[in-house]
Amino acid sequence: MEEQIRAKLEEIRPMLQADGGDMEVVSIEGLDVILRLKGACGGCPHATMTVKQGIQRMLQEQVDAGITVEQA
Repeated sequence: MEEQIRAKLEEIRPMLQADGGDMEVVSIEGLDVILRLKGACGGCPHATMTVKQGIQRMLQEQVDAGITVEQA
């Protein structure tokens, strides 16, 4: 499961980079993912929305509905 999550995160990463940001995987334990947003995304007031409604939603739809994503 971790490999699938990491692969999907790599597909998502260019979207963040296009806006001047990036992400770092802090940890993946089971279906719990902790990310650190960097660059422009790190200080963005919409970072929580990006994590929950963007990254988490995509992982839930395309990998496993039980995945949760939190920001470090």
